[in-house]
Amino acid sequence: MSGRKTIPVGTRRFSKQNSFLGLGVALVMLICCAMASAQTGGPIERGPVAAKPGSVIGTVLDQSGAVSVGKVIRLTPQDNSDYREVITGDNGQFSFSNVPAGHFQLSVSSTGFGNEVYSGDLAPGQTFLAPPIVLSVATVVTEVKVTVDSVEVATEEIKLEEHQRALGFIPNFYVSYRPDAAPLTTKLKYQLAWKSSTDVVTIGGAAFLAGLQQAGNEYSGFGQGAQGYAKRFGAVYGDVVASTFLSGAVFPSLVKQDPRYFFRGTGSKKKRLLYAISNSVMCKGDNGRWQVNYSNMAGVVSGAALVSTYYPSQNQGLEILENSLIRMGESSLAGVLQEFVLHKLTKVGHRQDAPLAPPPDTLSAATSSKP
Repeated sequence: MSGRKTIPVGTRRFSKQNSFLGLGVALVMLICCAMASAQTGGPIERGPVAAKPGSVIGTVLDQSGAVSVGKVIRLTPQDNSDYREVITGDNGQFSFSNVPAGHFQLSVSSTGFGNEVYSGDLAPGQTFLAPPIVLSVATVVTEVKVTVDSVEVATEEIKLEEHQRALGFIPNFYVSYRPDAAPLTTKLKYQLAWKSSTDVVTIGGAAFLAGLQQAGNEYSGFGQGAQGYAKRFGAVYGDVVASTFLSGAVFPSLVKQDPRYFFRGTGSKKKRLLYAISNSVMCKGDNGRWQVNYSNMAGVVSGAALVSTYYPSQNQGLEILENSLIRMGESSLAGVLQEFVLHKLTKVGHRQDAPLAPPPDTLSAATSSKP
């Protein structure tokens, strides 16, 4: 009897133990799930979905509206990443696939045509039809440098100067009224000397001077009559020709100097006077710079020496010195006449340009050479 009573009590205890055991197992499983969830970083989050790429197509035309074949088309995305290039087909069309959505730029380049650029915005998955791209002819910039031949300019200037005459008939060839006159070539220097020496007024002046010498019986060694006049005329005209060529062509060509007088026309009268007087010892070189007038001084002395050989003289050396000084004075006087008188009487050539103003260093050099 006592054994039967204990069995039910044990059964109830066993049932309670089973209940506690089940709760423990469930608790353990819950803890394990929580730990597994913590190790996997919790719930999975999904990022934004990438935009679907699209495509760009279009056509390239020339100026006449015809399709343009074989032109290089470049597509550059908004972020300026790697560009892509294609060549237009037989129908002038081009196509780009897998183009990232967003802003893009199309550029066309071809030899002989200007670079055409088109920009657009591509939506995700869109097939973008670009408007026809018309090529324009490239603008060609041609630089033309015009150079003036100084020889041609000097030739034209000499043609004008050979028509310069004071009072309409007196030759006034050896003066330039241009501040930028081109330098004379050797040929032009000799041409001007020949023109001056053979001018009818020059010959007539020599004949008149020979007549005065004949009337005053100067250089009596020449005698009188036709023969004496012929000798005097020959001496006078020979002197003119020799002096003109020596001072106007031979020595200016050797030392590269300009035999002409360059009209100043500006500044005070004193400065202009000193400038004119210095004409015998200062001149403009073929390089455009003012310098000592070696050609005139050499021509004056040489001319005086040459003349002394056919003029009767008792003291040839003294005659050469006197004639040289006289000719230097005549050269200075000619400059004064050119500066203050003859330019008013010369009808052709002196209005070619503004009057010449020599550089300051030339003026100072001229001042220092005042006799």
